[in-house]
Amino acid sequence: MSTPISPMQNRLLASLVLVEFERLKPNLEVVNLAVGDIIYESGARQEFVYFPTTAVISLLYMMEDGELAEIASIGSEGIVGISWFLGGHSAINSATVQRAGDAYRLRGRYLKEEFDRAGSFLRLLLRYTQALITQMTQIALCHRYHNVEQQLCRWLLQNMDRSSSNTMKMTQQLIANSLGFRRERITEVASKLQDQHIILYSRGSIVILDRAGLEKKVCECYWVIRQEFDHMLHQPQEHQNA
Repeated sequence: MSTPISPMQNRLLASLVLVEFERLKPNLEVVNLAVGDIIYESGARQEFVYFPTTAVISLLYMMEDGELAEIASIGSEGIVGISWFLGGHSAINSATVQRAGDAYRLRGRYLKEEFDRAGSFLRLLLRYTQALITQMTQIALCHRYHNVEQQLCRWLLQNMDRSSSNTMKMTQQLIANSLGFRRERITEVASKLQDQHIILYSRGSIVILDRAGLEKKVCECYWVIRQEFDHMLHQPQEHQNA
């Protein structure tokens, strides 16, 4: 029997004060997301926002030549669809499911109504937006200044942080698309990590054998992103159980 999904598995929802959560709860709907599902496309009107629990969603920007670049990824720490409370209902990027799993979705108008109450949820969403911008900025710097191994280690650690398991179901092609490298280059670097007994790769999945080994190789970008989200989520909310 599968374990029931709870909104509390999303750290942003879990950080809400009780009265705000109770207002949103009746309108939260569980959805199961498959790899490759398109949450929204660039320029399209967004009807829902998503709070991932076990799924991970990539925010992608399409270049004029059709190439895609990942500008951020969102898991159980966040929300997909921040344009709803930033003044618009569409975004310049698209959002695609990177790792299959579940999420709670909410019609954007309910989120906007709660945001406009100007309570603690507003402050939480603004702090989250700052953390998301930090991730986007750091990923851009990482692509510019750090080598493929460092970027792959960052990507693996970020995904491991969002999972209760050290096994991740994903292909090297998916990783290559996310990082913007050819699959052959990702295969070469992943093979070196496997030879060092840091990861174990089999078709369609990667097992992290030595997290400490990844942490020794990763660039500072991973730590900057992690610390920003930890700081955002660990700031006390007023009257948490009021």
